[in-house]
Amino acid sequence: MNRHDIALIGFGGVARALAETIRDRGEELTRELGFELRVVAITDLRLGSLMVADGIDLDAVLRMPAGETFAGKHGGTAAPQNDYVIRNTTADIVVEATFTNPIDGEPAVSHVRAALESGKSVTTTNKGPVALAGTELNRIAAENGVTFAYEGAVVSGTPVLRLAEKTLAGLQINAVRGILNGTSNYVLGQMELGMTLEDAVAEAQALGYAEADPTADIEGSDVQLKVVILANELLGANLTTADVQRRGISEVTAADIVQAAAEGKRWKLVGSAFRNAAGGVTAGVEPVALPVGDPLAGVSGPTNAVSFDTDMLGTVTVSGPGAGRVETAFALLSDIIAINAARAADEAVAVGR
Repeated sequence: MNRHDIALIGFGGVARALAETIRDRGEELTRELGFELRVVAITDLRLGSLMVADGIDLDAVLRMPAGETFAGKHGGTAAPQNDYVIRNTTADIVVEATFTNPIDGEPAVSHVRAALESGKSVTTTNKGPVALAGTELNRIAAENGVTFAYEGAVVSGTPVLRLAEKTLAGLQINAVRGILNGTSNYVLGQMELGMTLEDAVAEAQALGYAEADPTADIEGSDVQLKVVILANELLGANLTTADVQRRGISEVTAADIVQAAAEGKRWKLVGSAFRNAAGGVTAGVEPVALPVGDPLAGVSGPTNAVSFDTDMLGTVTVSGPGAGRVETAFALLSDIIAINAARAADEAVAVGR
């Protein structure tokens, strides 16, 4: 039976959800997918690191009481040892799921680079490595004959990148725009109901939609990173965040909300990228009052959506959850499936030579 051994670098909500899925649905997934999944390494700032070449007892790890570390387990230490584990684990796939600085993409960029250089494929839902170092990391992956996959970096479990690459193959995508941040979308919706920006943000924080520091959501830098990814992946651009003009929703006033409603419009924070007349790609992030007939206007709450402007089908829009531990874990699983398909294709080519 084909098998993939996995290292989980970071063991927060998303990685735990993936581990729970492997524990609870392992046999079912093996039958459905044609390959087995086995976790052989875990690192975590709180728990430390654990490496077991013949497979970790996921149920025992998931049931560990608060305050316990991996130090008392065979193959375990109290220190995370991320780089050491990445380079020395027997895993063939590294799941990078650490808390990462969106400014420089660290420590995720270094984690991904170390894994690829070690001949291991990588899946991550972190935006930073893809938006800030995607070209370099994809080059390293190609040089080492492995795969760098990041479906969840834009809209969590909603398969935007793979939809465009696979399902929309053969179409020319001329533009892409979307609601790429559920927190800002929720806040704008609450402002439509009469709440102030400050109260709406506080409510979003209480519901778990917004971080303690909501600046990246409200001022658009989170969307800015995602737009870079969409422009580069789908439009063949080579943009950096400096190329993407950004304005957040803090400038949208209560009067703006009222006026838009009177005109049959709704405010949305829209990230967009399109092919310009000069043959390049123009991209930006800004709040826009959209007419109710726009496919993005009806997207409410913490939901995300992306519209593709194509040559043969016109506008194609997909929407779905932009966050959530289980939803994001699905993005990791879908990447693992894609990594397996890529390996199978490489093996078939090698046999045919």
